[in-house]
Amino acid sequence: MLIPVILCGGAGSRLWPVSRETHPKPFMHMADGQSLLQKTFLRAASLDGVHEIMTVTNRELLFKTEDEYSSILAEVQTTYVLEPFGRNTAAAVAAACLQVQKTHGDDALLLILPADHLILDLPAFQAAVATAGAMARDGHIATFGIRPDRPETGFGYIEFEGNEVMRFVEKPDVEIARHYVSSGRFLWNSGMFCFKAGVMLREMDEHCPKILGATRACVDSARASAGANCQKLELGAEGFAKVPDASIDYAVMELTRVAAVVPCEIGWSDIGSWSAISDLTTADFEGNRVSGQAILHDTQNCYVQSSHRLVGTVGVQNLVVIDTPDALLVANRASIQDVKHLYGMLKTQGHDAHKLHKTVHRPWGTYSVIEEGAQFKIKRIEVKPGGSLSLQMHHHRSEHWIVISGEATVVNGDVDLVLHSNQSTYIPAGNKHRLTNAGPVDLVLIEVQSGSYLGEDDIVRFEDIYGRA
Repeated sequence: MLIPVILCGGAGSRLWPVSRETHPKPFMHMADGQSLLQKTFLRAASLDGVHEIMTVTNRELLFKTEDEYSSILAEVQTTYVLEPFGRNTAAAVAAACLQVQKTHGDDALLLILPADHLILDLPAFQAAVATAGAMARDGHIATFGIRPDRPETGFGYIEFEGNEVMRFVEKPDVEIARHYVSSGRFLWNSGMFCFKAGVMLREMDEHCPKILGATRACVDSARASAGANCQKLELGAEGFAKVPDASIDYAVMELTRVAAVVPCEIGWSDIGSWSAISDLTTADFEGNRVSGQAILHDTQNCYVQSSHRLVGTVGVQNLVVIDTPDALLVANRASIQDVKHLYGMLKTQGHDAHKLHKTVHRPWGTYSVIEEGAQFKIKRIEVKPGGSLSLQMHHHRSEHWIVISGEATVVNGDVDLVLHSNQSTYIPAGNKHRLTNAGPVDLVLIEVQSGSYLGEDDIVRFEDIYGRA
């Protein structure tokens, strides 16, 4: 039995402003319309003998992940391990192993797949997985090493001979990277692994027992639920906070004596920077690459991405320009890895642009901030058929709801209402209220908030069909 385990999380800080805390890199859509997460799921489902795919992700990303999967209609059982917050890959792998061991036994194979990688050669990937699976059945922890085609300072490396791992090395500087590539003895560390559940748990017990012990306590006390062709295991925040933060490379792979490597050429990219994204677009005769709407004059070796408005450049070279509805990035190509510092600064300052887009996804649909200012905010809210906001109230703001299209079922204090297009209701601060779309089409309305504080944390929830606190 082979169970692919998709690790879906991380901030993707080097791909800001498209990647954000609540919309990380796996949810970025490529030119063909599929997200990296969808591509990873379909790639896993294409493997022989796969009937179940496990996803380890943040609890807050569950509904967005389910939406991504439901739109590709892959016939396979889905299992979720839901983390309250990130604790790096060692905890994620430990939780997946413990759950697989419990349901399928020690000999079940796990295939660890980061959700934010791109693999272009599917047959080569399938062949590499078959080779790794054979190694794993023999008791090895197989890792996938990518044959490098250039010096790269953004990846870790594996020194190897045949299928034997000599050592793992950290991200090098450019001179050492050149030496690694020219020697022919080093591979890029892809972060993909294949192993038996029991073998990995034995190695974790030897090399990182604190991580395994704390994660085991979380899994044993986790809240489990099951639905049609889907199972979920939700880890508690109090116990998960006790799990040490470490990568699986640092906690196990650099220490184990049962590592093996599959050298492969599978069209792999970790999509780790805007340079990697730009490489997916064909360059014009001046080296420029454009995704979306742009007009360029006297411009060389630039990448411009803009899907919402027209961007113009004149007399510039070697720039990356990424335009989104609420943030604009302009960076020199030589410094593109440093975009993560902007993300860090925004997070330190508490600026919403590190966390949220102008359009925010919720289990029931989306909302977009149209305009905001002193003591007011205007949103466009779209609720899916069957979707329902929680029964809630606000201490500091009142709200006006105006229906644009669809049918709104509203609880407003002690009054139940059904509103249609061009109808509205006023909700005073302190009133319990709920919005539901019981109709067959999307419900669209405009919400006007007014009050002394308009933050998203001014919500007191009383009931919620999605299980949010």
